[in-house]
This record gives sequence, structure tokens and C-alpha cells, in this order.
Amino acid sequence: MDEQFPPDGAWTEAYIALGSNIGDREQLLREAILLIDQHSAIEVSRASGIYETDPVGYTDQPAFLNMALAVRTMLPPVELLRRLLAFEQQLGRVRHIRWGPRTIDLDLLLYHNVRMDQEELTLPHPRMMERSFVLVPLHDVLEPGHPLQEQVKAASEAALRDGKEGITLWKTINWRSASEPFGN
Repeated sequence: MDEQFPPDGAWTEAYIALGSNIGDREQLLREAILLIDQHSAIEVSRASGIYETDPVGYTDQPAFLNMALAVRTMLPPVELLRRLLAFEQQLGRVRHIRWGPRTIDLDLLLYHNVRMDQEELTLPHPRMMERSFVLVPLHDVLEPGHPLQEQVKAASEAALRDGKEGITLWKTINWRSASEPFGN
């Protein structure tokens, strides 16, 4: 991967998964969106619906609210990831149990066409194609013509049709801009 990506001053598209199952889940998702959008080098382009999903992996915990964002950013992939991790900390994220309960989870799924496998970051996200709670909201925001569009669409439709992982649309949101309120 070119370490200069994106080129200085250029915007590129990336996709982020959001999840919460502790506290006011919806409010935490909204706060995360605002934190992301208020960063000078990140702009939220599109927001998926909010889906309620059964926990996966460690199942002795409350249901999650999950969604996805399409963003434009001038940050390189690793810097974007680090910024997302800082937002998690701001919103009270504590890591005790792998796949355990959390106030907020922000995962960088895709960054332009970048493929990378480093200790700190692997792109595309290595487990996203196995997770309906990621694929269904990602399908809502994926740019038409994206190389993974058909694969994400098929997996998302199958998950909703089959009720896989207990995923149901919980609420739609209308994302306009950071200066305007958004709601269902």
C-alpha cells in the first residue's frame, strides 16, 4: 500500500461499522456519528438504518444496535483507525471480554480499494463477510458499483430473509449534516 494514500489534500471513501449494547444504545450511536462527522478530516456521507441484532460469539449479553456509515476522509487508513479508537474511549469503551458488552464499537471495514494486512489494521476487515450485523447495514450505504456490492447485497438479503443472527431493522435515521438534527 502506498503510505501517501490518500494523496495530500484528497478525500477518499471509507466504511465504518458501529455497534452498542450498553447504556443508551441509540444515543451512543448518535454521539459516535457526531464525533466522526465533526472531525475536520472526516465527513459522514451516508448512514444506514439502525438494526437490532443478537450477540455473536459471547452470547451472554444484551442485544446490540448496529449500523454502518459511509465517510469521506483525508486521513490515511491507520490514522483513521486510531481516531475511531480514540472516539470509542471518549464514549466510555472498556475492553474486558473479547466480543463482550460495549458502549460503542467502531470498526473500519473498507477504505477505498486498499488491501493491507498489518498488525494494527487489516483491510478489508477480515471478518466482515461472516457477520450479518455488519453486512446488512453496510449494504444500506455501500456506493453503487463498489467491487463488493453484489457479494454484500446477496449476503445481506439472505440474512434478512433467513432471520440469520436475529437481525431486524430497529429504526431508520435521516442523516443530513452535523448542523441539522437527525431522526426517524
